This record gives sequence, C-alpha cells and structure tokens, in this order.
Amino acid sequence: MELKVEWLGRMRYRPAWDVQRARHAARVAGDIDDTLLLVEHEPVLTLGRHARDEHVITPRDELERRGIEVIRVERGGEVTYHGPGQLVAYPIVRLRDRGVLLRPFVRALELSMGEVADRYGIHAELRTGYPGVWIGPDGPTPRKLGALGLRVERGVTYHGIALNITTRLDDFALIDPCGMAGLDVTSVGRELGWQGPAAEPSTERVEEAGAWYAESFRAQLDAAVEASQEQRGRTPRPASAGV
Repeated sequence: MELKVEWLGRMRYRPAWDVQRARHAARVAGDIDDTLLLVEHEPVLTLGRHARDEHVITPRDELERRGIEVIRVERGGEVTYHGPGQLVAYPIVRLRDRGVLLRPFVRALELSMGEVADRYGIHAELRTGYPGVWIGPDGPTPRKLGALGLRVERGVTYHGIALNITTRLDDFALIDPCGMAGLDVTSVGRELGWQGPAAEPSTERVEEAGAWYAESFRAQLDAAVEASQEQRGRTPRPASAGV
C-alpha cells in the first residue's frame, strides 16, 4: 500500500497544523493515500489535550516577547517544544486499511526514530513506560532524543513524532518537557559533540534526517502489520503478498 511522503520545509506551526488536518480529512474521506508529512517548525510550545498549563514554566509575556506561541492541540501527551533543527513527522494513516493495531503502529514510529539515530552512529532505545526514544534509558542519566504524541480520529492517525537533530536545547528550559521537571533533553548534535556552525539548527540536516525517517518508517510499518496479525492470532501474510 502506498505511503506518500511530503516535505513541507520550515513552517510556522499553525499553517502546518492546517495542512495536517486537511490531509487527515482527505484521508478519512478516502481522497488521498496514507501520507507522511515531514516538517521543521519555527519555535512553538504545544500542549496535549490534557496537558497541565503549569508545565509551561516561563511567563507568557516573556514567551510573547520571544515570539513563541503556546498552542493546545488534539494529541495526547504533555507540553513539548518544536523549533529549528528538529525533525517533526506527522503520519496520516488509516490503520484499518493496513490491518495495523495502534500499539505496533506507535512502536513503528519510535523504532524509526531509533534507526535515524543509528545512521548518525548513536544508539537510541525505547524506555518502558515513557514514549519516544532515549539515550541510556536504564543508566544514571537518561536523555530524551525523540518525543511522541499521537491522535487517532475516525480511524486515521495524525500528530506524531519530534526528533532533535540540531535543536537549540536551551529552549526546552522554557517548559517541563513532557511534564517531567528536570528532564534531560538531548540532540544528535549534542551526543556527537558538534561544535560551531555544525551545531547550529540546519534545515538541510533536518531534511536529510526526514528522508531517512521516511525510509525506515515504510519498513517498520510493514513490520507493524505482521505484529498486528500475530496479536490477532492470525498467520502473517508472506512478505511478497499484495496489500
């Protein structure tokens, strides 16, 4: 089954949110194929439906002075930061058409972040009970590299993941990331010790990471279908079977 990939470039959050919801409505109607939107946002804070306002720890007037909007959205999860140097991926996927259950789908999103990290020579892992991907999740200083916040409506997913490539990590101090005070958020650039211009937010690097993410997600989505079939107690289809 087709998975279309769209690179939106660097966009403010609200216009990209409009694109995302338009694609979601079109997928619900059956007017488009499953689609993976890839984007890099200007600085913004977003809160999930039930996120607590107090996890935005910076005064609103200071955020306004810096041009950082605070937006409550439909996804699950707590507050997060999006900004330059960060890959954001929004999967617009009708789960039933692919025969994939939600848990394997979420795992596919997370494992794809891990595989992008692998491309850079970084080992990122899942952490039991905590969405996203982490560096050293079981060690003394777990560091969060990628976040996840998803919404499923009328059987179609939207919202998705955020993976820090060369994100300005100081901006995470504006919030309790994911509702966790003192959470150590990291990036590919920090883990690899990039300095100078190499450490600055780069749309080109984000686009490259997006291409890797799309490649990995296609493969992980196929694996999620097989995992879903196993969960239902059915024999997985042969890899060559049409879908």
